[in-house]
Amino acid sequence: MVSIISYNYLTSSPSAYFAEISASENKLNFINIGPTVQPGPDLVLIKDASLKFFASPVFISPQVLGTIMVRPEEEKEERDIIQYTVKEGDSLFNIAKKFGITLETLLWANDLQKSSILKSGQKLVILPVSGIMHMVKAGENINQIAKTYRAEEKEIIDFNELSKEGEIFVEDILVIPGGKLPSPTPPVIAGTSETALPNSYFIIPCQGKITQGIHFYNAIDIANQCGTPVFATAGGKIQVIDNKWPYGGYIRILHPNGVVTLYGHLSKIIVSTGQNISQGQVLGYIGNTGRTIGATGCHLHFETRGAVNPLAKYSVGTVLNFK
Repeated sequence: MVSIISYNYLTSSPSAYFAEISASENKLNFINIGPTVQPGPDLVLIKDASLKFFASPVFISPQVLGTIMVRPEEEKEERDIIQYTVKEGDSLFNIAKKFGITLETLLWANDLQKSSILKSGQKLVILPVSGIMHMVKAGENINQIAKTYRAEEKEIIDFNELSKEGEIFVEDILVIPGGKLPSPTPPVIAGTSETALPNSYFIIPCQGKITQGIHFYNAIDIANQCGTPVFATAGGKIQVIDNKWPYGGYIRILHPNGVVTLYGHLSKIIVSTGQNISQGQVLGYIGNTGRTIGATGCHLHFETRGAVNPLAKYSVGTVLNFK
C-alpha cells in the first residue's frame, strides 16, 4: 500500500465556547461564553489537556508523520513524498532500488541503519529523489540549509517550488535534492523529551465529529457540513494562507509560544496573511478542497506543529457539540 504527500483562499467575531469532556458519553460539550474573547490561560480550556512543547525535529520518522492521506499511486508526481507499507520479502536495498533513490536516503528519512530489520506492515517514508528531508527551524534560511547538507541552494528552491527569494517558514518540510547528512551517522530525532506548557490551552477549532485520528502531520480530522465555521484555537499571527495539495485551502497560524496550528480543506477564508488574530476568532469555513475524496467529504484537517495535538487522545467518533 502506498500513501502520498504532494508539495504542490480567501480572504463577525464568533462566540467562543468552554470545552467540557464527557468520557462516559465520549463527547466534548461546549458552553457559549459570548461574542468576544481575549487569549489567555483562563479562557476556553480543554480540561486536563495541556499541550506539550518540543523542539522542531530536523528529521521526520514514519512515527512522526503518522498515517498520511491516501492518494492513488498512479497519480504520483515527481515531487511527491510517499509512505510505503512494507510487504513480505521486502529489503531496504530492494525498496530503495524500487523507488530509484539511494539506500542512504531511505535510511536517513526513516532513522534506520543498514542492519535494521523490516517487518511486514511497517510504514516507510520514501523521498521523491535522493537527498534529505528537513523541517525548517526558527532563524534558518535556504543558504544555511544548503550549506548544512552540502546541497545547491537553487535546486532546493526549484524542487520545493519556493519563491525566487527562497522564502520559507518555521515548520516547513523541505526536500533537499542531493543533500547529505552533516555527520556520518543518522541523528536522533528531536522531540523525544517533552516539556509541559502549564498555562497553554487551545479551544476546539470547530464543532463536528472526529473521523480520523493522528495522521500527517500531527493532525486530526473533524467532519461536519461544508460552511461550518472554523475558529482560531489560540491567538497568534497568520503565517500562511494558500491552496496546496493535500490541504486545499488552508491557514497556518504562529502562536506566541512557538506552536503552529494549521486548518485545512477550507471552502472560504476570511482572514489575511500577516493578520493578528484572537482566540475564538472565525478564520473561515469547513469545505472539501484538497484531498477529501471518498467518504471523508466536508471536514477540517487540524494540525499542531511543535506540540501534541490536544485532541489526539480522543477516539474516532467523538462528537464535538456546542451547547
